[in-house]
Amino acid sequence: AKYIIIGEINMPRKFDEKMFDIKHLRQTADKLKNWGRWGPNDEIGTLNFITPDKIVEASKLIKLGKRFSLGLNFDRHGPQKGSWGNRFNPIHLMLATGTDAVAGRFDDFGLRYADDMVSLPLQCATQWDALSHIFYDDFMWNGYDARLVDSDGAQKNGIEKVKAEMAGRGVLLDVARWAGVDFFEDGVAITSDDLDECAKSQNVEIKQGDFVIVRTGQMEQRLDCGEWGGYAGGDAPGLAFETAQWIYDKEIAAICTDTWGCEVRPNETKDAQQPWHWVVIPMIGITMGEIFYLRDLAEDCAKDKVYEFFFCAPPLPITKAVGSPINPMAIK
Repeated sequence: AKYIIIGEINMPRKFDEKMFDIKHLRQTADKLKNWGRWGPNDEIGTLNFITPDKIVEASKLIKLGKRFSLGLNFDRHGPQKGSWGNRFNPIHLMLATGTDAVAGRFDDFGLRYADDMVSLPLQCATQWDALSHIFYDDFMWNGYDARLVDSDGAQKNGIEKVKAEMAGRGVLLDVARWAGVDFFEDGVAITSDDLDECAKSQNVEIKQGDFVIVRTGQMEQRLDCGEWGGYAGGDAPGLAFETAQWIYDKEIAAICTDTWGCEVRPNETKDAQQPWHWVVIPMIGITMGEIFYLRDLAEDCAKDKVYEFFFCAPPLPITKAVGSPINPMAIK
């Protein structure tokens, strides 16, 4: 077993590292399966929990006009170091510059300008996973055939389907600060009880349709040390597999963290890669936000003790995409 600091400052708690098997994973997936809950043609999953009245109520959380960007800058200094698939940091290219203008190029009857472009994987920094991103066996969210994501993109569950859905009540669960640590080490699993106890200590209630944002402190630790290491694909603190049940029971709209994959790594099973992903995206139907920058918001929440806010993070409506870069905003 492993001892970690969580729950009470300087109080060690024994963390049970007992592994589960593929049978438990599949039982959990079947138990939490939401397919058909919003009809056979649904493509937005748990975002259905966000009703017009919830948007109106969330708007009332704006009291001081304080704005916080939760997005990491998209540049060549990002976290992608070849740790996961074919992802790389954004490549920014200038198509026209002030140097060109002064030199007499790109001078259209006195109109001088700059222009540029960017090449990037859609999940290289702060981003949403679409419901077409992860499959459970041969299927994606709502029972759609995985083969509907083909060389032309996602014919179902594309990110553009949720372009008007990403706004509502946001809640920060600053689990690292609640536990009395600057950041959690790799492999620390955050349990359902941890989430509940953190919310209780912050005097905030998790409600249906919320955007729940969990802070581990890992991104800030990497930014402060000036080295990403395996942040974008290696071991990490994160949500325990059991929190899939918490997400299902709470009926939240989306789950977000300051890590690359939300769930704890090493994973709690040797039978599957990213087992929590298997359940929460294709079976529960929840949209997942990753690589969120939370330092500024967390510091403000710690000062004023207000952990709820209006949250807005629309994806780029890239047709048939399985993810999208975003600049999420928290407004208090």
